[in-house]
Amino acid sequence: MAETHSTQNHDYHLVDPSPWPLVASIGAFIMAVGAVGYFHWLKAEKVVIGGLVDVAATGPWILILGLAVVLFTFYAWWSDVIKEANTGHHTRVVAIHLRYGMIMFIMSEVMFFVAWFWAFFAFALYPHELKQPLRSDFIGNVWPPVGIETLDPWHLPLLNTLILLLSGTTITWAHHALLHNDRDGLKKGLLATIVLGLSFTCFQAYEYSDATFHFAGHIYGSTFFMATGFHGFHVIVGTIFLIVCLLRANAGAFTPKQHFGFEAAAWYWHFVDVVWLFLFSAIYIWGSAGGPH
Repeated sequence: MAETHSTQNHDYHLVDPSPWPLVASIGAFIMAVGAVGYFHWLKAEKVVIGGLVDVAATGPWILILGLAVVLFTFYAWWSDVIKEANTGHHTRVVAIHLRYGMIMFIMSEVMFFVAWFWAFFAFALYPHELKQPLRSDFIGNVWPPVGIETLDPWHLPLLNTLILLLSGTTITWAHHALLHNDRDGLKKGLLATIVLGLSFTCFQAYEYSDATFHFAGHIYGSTFFMATGFHGFHVIVGTIFLIVCLLRANAGAFTPKQHFGFEAAAWYWHFVDVVWLFLFSAIYIWGSAGGPH
């Protein structure tokens, strides 16, 4: 009679059955349906037929419900991952795979920004494209387009560049402090990075309010706000990421040998820094050369 052994003889973690993939799918579907309905509601009047309100006129509540489900799934799923790490399931092999996953995620984000850079350079390098005469007529055969007053790169954009470069040093300080088991340095470095991230967001919001051009109406505003706006969104996400790391650090999480959550946040923040350097060089400096500030 063969004996059954429950001892794990491999370095891989077989995940227990989890409801979160299904819940996340349902939440994403509800959010998508709510977003489509809300977009239609923005353009349509509220229509009442036979005492029933048209679905398109229900407002953003379906979208908010789906977003709430997705955010709750984030919290619950990542909490389970943290519990797995604390119970010793994150072996060296599992940790390597987690790092591979984060690297692939960052690479997908890189390609996301490549699309916006591509759109910007396609118009900036070829403002008089012969195959597309409407483009040349629309932007006046020059870049920046006629009538666009660009932002001076040597004021707020330069300040934001210095802020993000400084934040890259503070998050590195926090990482090195963690590796040397300096809990106080870890917390101070995280707090400094969070403050710098919030400062960047505030300055960018002020910059947007001071811009003389808008998103709609011309290609310069569309490419500018899509590229810099999505970067600003990533800064907000990264700041939230770091706030969670600070809360976990205050609760006693992270050790010099096990701190993938913090390491992933640091990688993400460095990615945000590098993207901004490309944005500052390409869009703010090179892209505004020759145009009025």
